[in-house]
Amino acid sequence: MTHIVVLGSTNMDLVTYVAKAPQRGETVTGREFHTIPGGKGSNQAIAAARAGATVSMIGAVGNDAFGLRLRDTLEHSGVDTDFLRTVEGPSGTAHIVVDDEGANSIVVIPGANGTVDHLSPGDEGLIASADALLLQLEIPLAAVVAGAQAARRHGIRTVLTPSPARPLTPELLAATDLLVPNEYEAVTLTGRTDPREAAALLDVVPEVVVTLGATGSLYLARGTDPLVIPAPQVTAVDSTGAGDTFVGALAVALAEEKPVREALSWAAAAAAISVQRAGASVSMPYRPEIDAQFTA
Repeated sequence: MTHIVVLGSTNMDLVTYVAKAPQRGETVTGREFHTIPGGKGSNQAIAAARAGATVSMIGAVGNDAFGLRLRDTLEHSGVDTDFLRTVEGPSGTAHIVVDDEGANSIVVIPGANGTVDHLSPGDEGLIASADALLLQLEIPLAAVVAGAQAARRHGIRTVLTPSPARPLTPELLAATDLLVPNEYEAVTLTGRTDPREAAALLDVVPEVVVTLGATGSLYLARGTDPLVIPAPQVTAVDSTGAGDTFVGALAVALAEEKPVREALSWAAAAAAISVQRAGASVSMPYRPEIDAQFTA
C-alpha cells in the first residue's frame, strides 16, 4: 500500500457560519458554531488516508483538550500518530468564518505547531520510508526545509502547499518536486494574476498545479504545455479543507502511478465531494466515494 508522510500542522477549527462575512468594524449574527479538528497538515493526512494510503503524521499538539481530540481524530481516520508530539501549552487553532456561498476567511494561531521547528530523532527515517512527503507552511519554515531536504536525500517525492502564502526560499524550492498553490497563493508568489503566467514563472519546481476552485486546476510540468483539468460542477456548502482534500487525494493517485490527467481528475472529484459538506476533515470522502464520483 502507498505510504504518505505528512509534516505539518494540527489545529482545532473554530467555525462560525454566517449569511455574509463581517466587514472591518462590523458585527454580524451567525447561525451556527462548531469545533472541528483541522490544520492543513492534519487535513491532508486524513484526506490521504481516506483516499486509500497508509499515512504517518509528524507534528505537535498541545497538552490540552483540543490536543487529545486532534490526536484521536487522526487515529480514528487511520493516521499513524507515533511521530505526533505532545508539548506544553495550547494546541493550534484556526478561527474560520464561512458565508452562505461557501467561501471562508481564516485566522490561524499556531500554538503547539510553532514548536515544530526542526526534525526530531526518527523523523528522517520515517520520511525515507514514504512514497511521498506532504508539506505546508503552518509550521516554522526551518522544519519545512529540513523535511524537504531529507526527502530529497532519500529520493522521496515532495509535495508542497505554499499556505499561508509567503516568499519561498531557494533551498525549499530546490527540494520541492510538486508545488500546489491556489490562485491567491500563485499571485503572491509571482505577482502574476494569470494562472498560466504564474505557473510558468514557478518553473524552478519540476511540476506545478494551480488549483482554481470551482473552475478546476492547471498543471504545468517543466518544458511542457499547460494542462487544464475541469472540476465537477456541484453546489458548494463549505469550501474549507477542499484544497487539502485535493492535495491528499492527488498525492495518493500520483504515488499509485496514475497518469497525471487521471490523477488530477480523481483529486478534483474528491474535492468536489468535500465542498458539498460542512467542515474540513469531517467533509473528506473515502475512496469508494471518490471512485464513484470519478466514474460518474
